[in-house]
Amino acid sequence: MNKKNANNNIENPISPLGSRGLFSGQLTVVGAGPGDTELITLKAIKAIKSANVILYDALINEELLKYASVKAELIYVGKRKGCYSYQQEQINQLIVSRAKSHGHVVRLKGGDPFIFGRGAEEIEYARQFGLETQVVPGITSAIAVPAYQGIPLTKRGASESFWVITGTTKAHKLSNDVALAAKSTATVVILMGMGKLHEIVAVFSAENKQDTAIAVIQNGTTQNEKCGIGTISTIQKIVAEKQLSSPAIIVIGDVVKERVVLNSIFKDFATV
Repeated sequence: MNKKNANNNIENPISPLGSRGLFSGQLTVVGAGPGDTELITLKAIKAIKSANVILYDALINEELLKYASVKAELIYVGKRKGCYSYQQEQINQLIVSRAKSHGHVVRLKGGDPFIFGRGAEEIEYARQFGLETQVVPGITSAIAVPAYQGIPLTKRGASESFWVITGTTKAHKLSNDVALAAKSTATVVILMGMGKLHEIVAVFSAENKQDTAIAVIQNGTTQNEKCGIGTISTIQKIVAEKQLSSPAIIVIGDVVKERVVLNSIFKDFATV
């Protein structure tokens, strides 16, 4: 396989689809799951195997690239806070140019590509240029990461619903939905929120929820997973003590208290 960071190999933008509407090239947007290499679908593996080019993100487990053809071109287009291999417009152009020159492009994204993954935007862009498009859903970290820590997002008597919210909007501000969620009794899962943790704490404290349980889980479902459990009033200290940082998800609500009970069940089952 031909693995590269081809930041200087972006071709000039290609003209949109002509009047005939014929397809040229193929894009498959694939969810790679939350990190554990076994949490990927069979359909996703088939797509990876058939790809001529794979554009992959920072949050995928690179072990998944072993499924790629030895002839496939692998291009890292990862984005982390404050560090961009490519801007989104460049990624869009790269998708189109490689699809037209190589055939089948797989856009491999962490978690599920339609949950804060910009997968829909990339498909919309590709369609303008005549590419066949499809999506392979992935297991989102919003559900899988808490589950690996024994935290159910819903549980009879504890939570009837859950919110999944981005911690940082396009304008780099805390989502207004966090304040709405803080008024509810639902479980609240916040992705990309570590840089806004102090603001999140302030929002929940304003609703007199200082004693509400909260978990911060870093590198969920991987061997490097770390977790901090506390309350709204203590979590910032715990995060500092455990040196937790991005990538991490934040889970807020009474279901976090269920972690101890479920973990003891898991341990008992493992010894049977």
